[in-house]
Parts: sequence; C-alpha cells; structure tokens
Amino acid sequence: MTTRIAIVLYDGFDEMDAIAPYEVFSHAATRGCDLDVSLRTLDPTDQITASHGLRVEHDGPLADADPDILVVPGGGWNDRADESAWTEAQKGDLPETVADLHDRGATVAAVCTGGMLLAEAGVLDGRPAVTHAGAIDDLRDSDAEVVEARVVDDRDVLTAGGVTSGLDLALHLVERLCGEEVAEQVATEIEYEPRGEVRESEDEVHKS
Repeated sequence: MTTRIAIVLYDGFDEMDAIAPYEVFSHAATRGCDLDVSLRTLDPTDQITASHGLRVEHDGPLADADPDILVVPGGGWNDRADESAWTEAQKGDLPETVADLHDRGATVAAVCTGGMLLAEAGVLDGRPAVTHAGAIDDLRDSDAEVVEARVVDDRDVLTAGGVTSGLDLALHLVERLCGEEVAEQVATEIEYEPRGEVRESEDEVHKS
C-alpha cells in the first residue's frame, strides 16, 4: 500500500529542511519503495518563498493530501524572522493542523526548528525530542523531553536536529518503511553517510 508523505511548506521555511527529505523519498520511490511524496501548503498560493530566497511551486493544499506522514521543516526560528517557523507558531494555523493530522493517525516528523512547531502543536508533550541547537532552550521550555540525538524516533512522532539532519531523518524513515537495503541504496546514490545517533523508542505508540 502506498505511503503518502506530505512536506508542508510556508514562507520562510529552510530550503534544505524540506528539499533534502524530498529528494531522499523520491530516490526511494524509484527503487521500489511505495511512496508518494508531495510538497504542500496550508493555503492556496502559486508559490512559496523559502528563507534564502528560493521560490518553490508546490503540489496543492495540504487538505487535499490526506498524508500518512507529515514532514514539517524549520526556518528562521532563532532570529524570529518575519516569515519563519516562529511566525507560523505565532499565527497558530500550522500547529493546529499538525495536531489535527496527528490526532487522526498521521505520523508527524520535524526537521530542525520544525520541531518547535510540533511543540507548539502539543504533540511533543512528555515525549523525547530534539531540535536545532539554537532552539534547544526553547524546546526545554516546552513540555518535551529534550534528548541528545541526531534523530529521535518516538514511533508516530519523529524529530531531527539541525538542517542537514533532515537527510538522516528521511533515510531513517525509508529504512523503517522499505528496509535497510533501499535506505543504503539511496544513501549511496546521494553520496551521503548517515551520521549521529538515532534514538528509537522502545515503548508502545502513545499520543498526548
């Protein structure tokens, strides 16, 4: 059965947080992993402008995607940019959508300060998590259990550290969904060696 993965974009998202996982999932799909990956937005718009000025077209509203896995990138949190994960947290629409999708059974995964949007959504309450080093104190101020790891896999909630850790998060998800062989093939194709610790929960799936 096809696993639907939606990467949600917003103005000010960090390019690598979203595009790196997109490439990993796309490579996995060409190697027989039954994935459908798309770039989505909350509101209808022609394009999104990322934190470093990249303008990105997308595949339509998130509401049309019905994802099994939602990936939330970070961007601009630490400097409180006008268009950023910080601004999305203040507006509240994206955290509300994250919480709703999680409540309906979607796995949610965050890269970098996208983890702070998961914290704002309440899905990290009482759960192990990590984010960009510059936002760790903010994460500690939430109800998450901050741990030292490159990627934290708490079954239906996953978080990753700074920007390039999105590659590790995506490769870990590919291994979960499609097996170690496919993940290794993708890592070889993109010439990337996964680094850092992946902390995996041994507990039953639990939701806040």
